[in-house]
Amino acid sequence: MKLSGGVEWALHCCVVLTAATEPVPAARLAELHDVSPSYLAKQMQALSRAGLVKSVQGKTGGYVLTRAAGEITLLDVVQAVDGANPAFVCTEIRQRGPFGTPPEECAKACPIARAMGAADAAWRASLASVSVADLAGSVEQDSGPEALPTIGAWLNADRGADG
Repeated sequence: MKLSGGVEWALHCCVVLTAATEPVPAARLAELHDVSPSYLAKQMQALSRAGLVKSVQGKTGGYVLTRAAGEITLLDVVQAVDGANPAFVCTEIRQRGPFGTPPEECAKACPIARAMGAADAAWRASLASVSVADLAGSVEQDSGPEALPTIGAWLNADRGADG
């Protein structure tokens, strides 16, 4: 599966938003990750359209998660950013060429389409089994219990300069 870079950015933002105590502007999230503010803003807008984050307006505005991190899965984020379309789309190539199978004999998906559909379903199930809270817990295990609180404090510091 090939995912856009926006998925990675969106997932990182969701994880660090778990540590923020106030709404975080997209520009601050972009600064944290040293990424393009305009491109990151597009990812945040996609998350907002999907109902995973909401934008809070005003001088101290920014983004917050709309529900508990344990209720937001990797699949939710992937589908928000890259869409819900399957990775493989069968074009019924078996119906083409000199030995093409007549359409009326193609009521059942071919073995290739079935295998690719099963792989897509397994991939989606795997993504659906991991939450943003799980990722945040892994950050804590890998980087220590102060990593996310330190980032959260940084995200919410100097809000007068961001407003």
